[in-house]
Amino acid sequence: MATIKQFEELAAWQKARTLTKEIYKEFKYLRDYGFKDQIQRAAVSIMSNIAEGFERGTRQEFLNYLYIAKGSAGEVRAQLYVALDAGYLNIEKFKHLNNLAVECSRLIASFIKGLKVSKFKGLQYKIVRKEEEDYMVKWYRENRPEEFAKYYDPERKEMAFWKMAQDREKKKDA
Repeated sequence: MATIKQFEELAAWQKARTLTKEIYKEFKYLRDYGFKDQIQRAAVSIMSNIAEGFERGTRQEFLNYLYIAKGSAGEVRAQLYVALDAGYLNIEKFKHLNNLAVECSRLIASFIKGLKVSKFKGLQYKIVRKEEEDYMVKWYRENRPEEFAKYYDPERKEMAFWKMAQDREKKKDA
């Protein structure tokens, strides 16, 4: 499985984007501004929370944001029932938009399930590689020998920068 480097590559985000476009298009001329604002914000919230969680850098934060996104997908579905009942949508359009929202929920739920069992810790914990690391290892060896000794793994020939960041966070919190 290829590593996803940007949130735009996520199927759940792509589906949420499609749903958001369709919601904006469908309610573009609706004069019930309170309703229109609510459903549009809920749709935008799905894709925004997926993106923000991805960019946060830790698995736990990503999971939290995915749960928020899933909740927003449920909110969109509830708002679609309001639109149907108020006569803003015909049954065909309701079914189409509702299916998109359900698909967003399913994709997010599936992603949550996979992320919970994966070994992926998050981008904050990723170890820097090759040229960047060579430069940084040399710099730490020459300028901060105590930190170099503590965080350098001679077997792997790399610095555990994630561990260094973790320790600094613990010091901040203490």
